[in-house]
Amino acid sequence: MDTATSAPRKAIAPGEEEVVNAAMAAWVEQSKEPPRAGDIVEGPVIALDRTQVYIDLPPWGTGIIFGREYMNAREIIKHVSLGDTIAAKVIAFDSKEGYIELSLKEARQALIWTEAEEAVNNKTPFELAVKEANKGGLIIEWQGISGFLPASQLKPEHYPRVQDGDKDQILTELRKLVGTKLVVTIIGALPKEGKLIFSEKGTGEDKEKKALAANYQVGDVVDGEVTGMVDFGAFVKIKEGLEGLVHISEIDWGLVDNPRHFLNVGDKVRVKIIDIKDGKVSLSIKQLKNNPWTDAAEKYHKGDSVEGVVIKFNKHGALASIEEGVAGLVHVSEFGSEEELRKNIELGKRYPFKISLFDPKEMRMALTFAGDKK
Repeated sequence: MDTATSAPRKAIAPGEEEVVNAAMAAWVEQSKEPPRAGDIVEGPVIALDRTQVYIDLPPWGTGIIFGREYMNAREIIKHVSLGDTIAAKVIAFDSKEGYIELSLKEARQALIWTEAEEAVNNKTPFELAVKEANKGGLIIEWQGISGFLPASQLKPEHYPRVQDGDKDQILTELRKLVGTKLVVTIIGALPKEGKLIFSEKGTGEDKEKKALAANYQVGDVVDGEVTGMVDFGAFVKIKEGLEGLVHISEIDWGLVDNPRHFLNVGDKVRVKIIDIKDGKVSLSIKQLKNNPWTDAAEKYHKGDSVEGVVIKFNKHGALASIEEGVAGLVHVSEFGSEEELRKNIELGKRYPFKISLFDPKEMRMALTFAGDKK
């Protein structure tokens, strides 16, 4: 490039640069898109009286909170002074009077929901009082919004463990927590429905549980006490501050339809630790007993004739117990329909069968009905 032919740059006089910069900044501000209905804007309060609040919103003009929006936000406005910077939600940009109509309450709600979503992401703990209780859980209020804490999200020490899962008893236990302050996190924020979902789990207890669980290893056999019964198993305390779950599938080798038929709160039990993850301990009772399928492998073979007691009907057919802990499935196709199956075999009665499939490693047995069909 030939610098000799380049046009000389015009010198800027002292003070002129500041004027140019100010003009450029003003042009940039003017070039911004104006806010639309639903946007959140912010500005200082420039005037207020008993019915209206005016907010400076350069470069677009002046915002106003009046009428119903003023009444809706009057408790908030009581604490507002001249010069305070407040956020508001745009309702209408071009009103007849030339003002930008604003809603302070809606903006506050929008900001609260944004804060709630941040709390979900950050797992922020809050200490909040329980307002009410119902059969499903607890009602808790945060920032003026009512939220629900399901019973399943309570810490073990607060979980309403009652015999037979009686809903009235569960409600009685939950009502004892009304007025109590719990440390909870928000795990769900649903602004369209105006709902919050809380959890008491994982708020400060995780480290303690992990530390306690670190004293144990998978395979350890320990003594414990049944502290609670639920449809899917039993909670067993193995150390103060540390509980484990015996899942329904780990209670016994035989069919377990209802854990409460095998265990009761207060029972002393010996359990085997089968998994430890993030402070959660999984336990087994049945793994401390001989696996009946191991012995069955030596006694039964495909094609053998056996007798069994019908112990359960399901959508596939009927389960027949050959001996304690060993059962086989009589498929509904044996009879053509569930109605015919139930006509020919009854719950609790013994019938002759033939083993059509036997896989003791997978604990599977299929049976063919060998009696006379009706």
